[in-house]
Amino acid sequence: MARVAVHTETALRVAPCNRGSAPKKAVIAAASGSKSSVGSRTSMFLSRARFTDARGSKTRSSIAAVASVDVRTASAEELTVASAEVRTVTRLAVPSKGRMAEDTLDLLKQCQLNVKKTNPRQYIAKISQFENMEVWFQRASDVVRRLRAEDVDIGILGKDMFTEYGEGDDELLVLHDELDFGHCHLALGVPNSGKWENIHTVEDLKNMTEYSAERPLRVVTGYHYIAKEYFKKIGLDYYELLAADGALEAAPQMDYADIILDLVSTGTTLRENNLKQLSGKHARIMESEGVLVARRKALLEQPGALSICRELLERLDAHLIAMGSFTVVVNMHGDSMEDVAKKMIDVGLGGLQGPTVSAIYTQAAGGKVQDGKLYGVTICVAQSALFSSVKKIREIGGSGILVSPLIYIFDEQSPRWKALLEKLGIEDYDAFCKTHNL
Repeated sequence: MARVAVHTETALRVAPCNRGSAPKKAVIAAASGSKSSVGSRTSMFLSRARFTDARGSKTRSSIAAVASVDVRTASAEELTVASAEVRTVTRLAVPSKGRMAEDTLDLLKQCQLNVKKTNPRQYIAKISQFENMEVWFQRASDVVRRLRAEDVDIGILGKDMFTEYGEGDDELLVLHDELDFGHCHLALGVPNSGKWENIHTVEDLKNMTEYSAERPLRVVTGYHYIAKEYFKKIGLDYYELLAADGALEAAPQMDYADIILDLVSTGTTLRENNLKQLSGKHARIMESEGVLVARRKALLEQPGALSICRELLERLDAHLIAMGSFTVVVNMHGDSMEDVAKKMIDVGLGGLQGPTVSAIYTQAAGGKVQDGKLYGVTICVAQSALFSSVKKIREIGGSGILVSPLIYIFDEQSPRWKALLEKLGIEDYDAFCKTHNL
């Protein structure tokens, strides 16, 4: 059970809530004063309430409503004070510092969404393409906290931070799980020498007899929720989780901890601190990269939030699918368009759904335009297959090959938008918006 602290102009008692949950309502009662001093009808104004969760962060700050209640006879439900602040602007939270912040802004820019921040010290910005949306710059951990507290509606951050601070909250939805930046993974790092010299896999770790209930394995990490779930999964019973703000790699040498659980990108930092990453089954705890997430309730109730997510997904999917792909245009002789198309398909150059073939008209003697049985063919090719494709095109008589990078590939419908509607149980988007005034 988490302790919830409330700071208001009126002394109140607040019912506790589960750890990690975002308190949305506070059941209040007069903290002092007799029934006679309170009176038969009492108006209580919650001027500004700040809720603090177990991790010490403010998880709700809102203007609360005036509630006229009879504190002597009212039920707990009648004494509930709900937030009266109704936002009409959708809020997107993004990382405020570091590589994740840079990569997030770069990705949005590549999708023609320029974040305009008039003052570098400000934490609020705008995107001109979304008039009814604000961009809020937050620490990665606070992006999730603000989502759970209903202070923001959409977020971009690493999957590792989302999992750690989201704690499996069903109210939070992953809209896009592959934003293609911030690639890394969570893993265990153990010392190279001493009793650890022959410990190379998770099974080796589990078979160590040095650790027990009296002397548990000391693990320093910033990912306590993920660590608990992971150790439960692999069946490691005797461990103790320790916290550190940074420089986790130094903890085993200082004898502050036995091993570490942390993000790994190249593994260089581990090696330079005489640590090694465990290998084998279950060694990679989690793969992480940038993800787009949102609150279920916001999508279903917040005006404009669902339509903004639709456009975000359309832009992101179109750009990310196109990354690493090229348009190839080639001239080719043939008896007909069907003949040319067959030549391309037979050598595996069908593009997305098939080659686009059109007639090329050339100028003959005397200025007359004629069909010289020359055709233009357009296909889409992945970067990894570009040069092998050019070779095949030449082999079947292609010439004048033009290559240009693709920026977007818009499908009939964004696959992730379709998946989101299924998660939300929405069969007809337009009808849903009309019915719910969204």
